Amino acid sequence: MTSRRIVFIEGHPDPEQGHLCQTLADAYVEGAQRAGHTVRRVQVAQLDFPLLRSQEDWEHGVLPPCLQQAQADIAWAQHLVLVFPLWLGDMPAVLKGFLEQVARPGFAFKAQGSNPMGRKGLTGRSARVVVTMGMPALLYRWYFRAHSIKSLVRNILGFVGIAPVKETYIGQVDKLGPDGVRQWCDKLRALGAAGR
Repeated sequence: MTSRRIVFIEGHPDPEQGHLCQTLADAYVEGAQRAGHTVRRVQVAQLDFPLLRSQEDWEHGVLPPCLQQAQADIAWAQHLVLVFPLWLGDMPAVLKGFLEQVARPGFAFKAQGSNPMGRKGLTGRSARVVVTMGMPALLYRWYFRAHSIKSLVRNILGFVGIAPVKETYIGQVDKLGPDGVRQWCDKLRALGAAGR
């Protein structure tokens, strides 16, 4: 198996250690590194950046210095993994703010003729989105139609050229218990080993 360059983006907004998203991230990274993949980690909660507040800033502002390495890691990667908890039916605000900052014109989009966003800037990369939630995963997937994740996949990742994107939903996290957490860590470890 060919080794891959992977960037793992931890989107949990709590900088404290020990939450499930971090445990899952550790398992994935362990599996990936053991299999010979090279992994870089971005912990969004550790980064102190402002939210974008205008189109002008997004198009012509300067990327905050604390995000320059994260953007470079995304450019370097062949595969991205995002893990985050579902909060109010969507990704946490800090992760959305992070994606808005790093996915700027000139990086995530390239000009083509008079259209500043005419060409996708991140083609050739695949991704996996891992989402934890309190509700049953099947309920989110089928009743709610995973609307916010579909939006992330289509309107952010797909819009900049990242494809294919695979999804992993982990539901009823408050009822997993140690055995459930261990089983999910084994699954993430296997995904990491496969570079998927």
